[in-house]
Amino acid sequence: MPHRTVFFVSDGTGITAETFGNSILAQFSAKPRHVRRPFIDSLDKAWAVQAEIGQTAEREGVRPIVFITLVNDEIREVLTSPEGKGLVLDMFRTFVEPLETEFGIKSNHRVGRFSDAAKSQEYNDRIEAINFSLAHDDGQSSRNLAAADVILVGVSRCGKTPTSLYLAMQHGIKAANCPLIPEDFERGRLPTPLGPYKAKCFGLTIDPDRLSQIRHERRPDSKYASLSNCRYEVSAAESMMRREGINWLSSTHKSIEEIATTILRDIRPDRLIY
Repeated sequence: MPHRTVFFVSDGTGITAETFGNSILAQFSAKPRHVRRPFIDSLDKAWAVQAEIGQTAEREGVRPIVFITLVNDEIREVLTSPEGKGLVLDMFRTFVEPLETEFGIKSNHRVGRFSDAAKSQEYNDRIEAINFSLAHDDGQSSRNLAAADVILVGVSRCGKTPTSLYLAMQHGIKAANCPLIPEDFERGRLPTPLGPYKAKCFGLTIDPDRLSQIRHERRPDSKYASLSNCRYEVSAAESMMRREGINWLSSTHKSIEEIATTILRDIRPDRLIY
């Protein structure tokens, strides 16, 4: 399997093909080589990819796996022709065509999820959310916190920034994040700007050993990264969140997707309908 190749071929960005394909491949204990071929929107490009798939099959001695999301029939037929050397998994024919039959209507055969981005309110909302999350990263601004959907709190390096950006990019959530630092623990309360917005806060925590490893990569052999300091900060942060009535979870063994889904479930269940 390490010498097997998986192609993701699309006439758009390929995000759908790769996301779905990776979900399926995750069921197997293998890490094949990934080849992404987005914007295959002409016959010439399709034949070039078909030739590349054939060359890969000859070189590796096994059929490449090919996930495709192609709406143009002529282009799709190039990749699915009997002469092809790959195992082609056509997501549109597998899912869209049965739904057309079930609904009794034709799909719009739109090329790419973002083809009409300029007209999409959902897309514009996500851009606005990304800008908001970047402006309110790591407590750098307390302006307009009333507009936040959620404010993530937790010790430094527990996963607040990537979670904030994921929420913004994938779900259009305006997520600010603010670190809890030793000065906050000494005062025994949340940072002052967060006081009026405690109901919007959601906490992240992390195993101290894992936190120490992460911090050592950033500042090796520092007090900031020492295990004793990490244990103190995590314990103090959890005590503060418990005292303030803030829901929280550990990011130690959870993916960004799992963390984000938990937050959405608690603060914006409507956004789980995507």
